[in-house]
Amino acid sequence: MTYRNVVSAVVRALAAETINSAGGCDFEPKIQCAKQKGEIVGKEAAFLQDCWVFGRLHKGLSPVHWRALVAKFSTHTDRKHASITELTKLLQSPAPERFRHCAIVTWALPKLPGVEGKRSTNVLPAAWYCMDSWSDEPHPIKTQERWRREIRKALEQSVDSALVEAQHILEGEGLLMSEAA
Repeated sequence: MTYRNVVSAVVRALAAETINSAGGCDFEPKIQCAKQKGEIVGKEAAFLQDCWVFGRLHKGLSPVHWRALVAKFSTHTDRKHASITELTKLLQSPAPERFRHCAIVTWALPKLPGVEGKRSTNVLPAAWYCMDSWSDEPHPIKTQERWRREIRKALEQSVDSALVEAQHILEGEGLLMSEAA
């Protein structure tokens, strides 16, 4: 199986750990069952490859790049929140720590369309998206907007560079479709 692009590979790999009910990339029971029937094909083969890509990216990317991808694309709530916490500690900004944390959380869990964001189980209450509650001390709105913009720009740059590195890893393994002219 080859992936259409690096984003689909990353999304599938990060989603693989939440596919089974026990959590984690616990592919061994499914693969053992598939082996008993013969060759591993279909969904089991795709799942095995997604788990392998997860491990390969986790090992091959720098911790900062890995955390950025997990915060942006993961569906595993605990890992996503752990990555957000680590990014809050690492990200340099003149903004207070609470503001940085809230800015990163709202970047990683953007407000979704629908009635109060109820189209997804992984959304925040509406109050989280109000910047005035992100700091104990009052700051001008322009300053808050600048801080948020700079934080999001740094996060997006980190995701972009992580995707470039992930693309190099996946191309080296021959897992990305080549562009047909």
